[in-house]
Amino acid sequence: MSFLTAEWRKLVFANYVIDPKVLEPYVPFGTELDLWQDKCYISLVGFMFVDVRLLGIKIPFHVNFEEVNLRFYVRRLEKGEWKRGVVFIKEIVPKPAITFVANTIYQENYQTLEMRHRWEETDTSRVVEYQWKMQQDWFTFQVNADRATSSIEPGGETEFITEHYWGYAHAGPKKSNEYEVTHPKWEQYKVNDYQIDVDYGKVYGPDFAFLNQEQPSTVMLAEGSAITVEGKRKISE
Repeated sequence: MSFLTAEWRKLVFANYVIDPKVLEPYVPFGTELDLWQDKCYISLVGFMFVDVRLLGIKIPFHVNFEEVNLRFYVRRLEKGEWKRGVVFIKEIVPKPAITFVANTIYQENYQTLEMRHRWEETDTSRVVEYQWKMQQDWFTFQVNADRATSSIEPGGETEFITEHYWGYAHAGPKKSNEYEVTHPKWEQYKVNDYQIDVDYGKVYGPDFAFLNQEQPSTVMLAEGSAITVEGKRKISE
């Protein structure tokens, strides 16, 4: 049985090209940075968790909720094949039980904050917005996009960002955790405009404050799908 089943819906991505040296201290044991066309990416991602079940069981008041995370991309060579995965700098959710489980079992870096979202749709367009509150400040990631979906082009940047099916996290000296995430290939919406109002240094730490002055290379909106998160395994020497 999968550890977690759910749907991830209306995923917004703001992708920044950065110096790989910024991320080197955060790369888990046994992995290396995964580049696309020699570019190193970090992404701000917001989405909705829908119909969440842990080991097949719905947890009251923890079934539907927002998440916003800052993540980057790694790969691991195993038996001659590359596993492409993500590492999270921090994942923000409004549900404390999710934070406790993820931090305790998977050694992730979850934080519980007040959150809200807005989805609006017209005949031709849609707005997807995620907000979270830290201390007295509300931060916002919003996109305005076409209403209709389209396929994600094979071999492109959007496919690179969305097609990582493993998660990795530090688990101690020369140890890391690995877990698989499964989902079908997603459809995308054409993004026409966006708003990012985030103090990256305040939310994610001083190593990422420089993102306040950066513009994302691309902003994306994917529809999402049903997903599973499988049990972890330990990687060590």
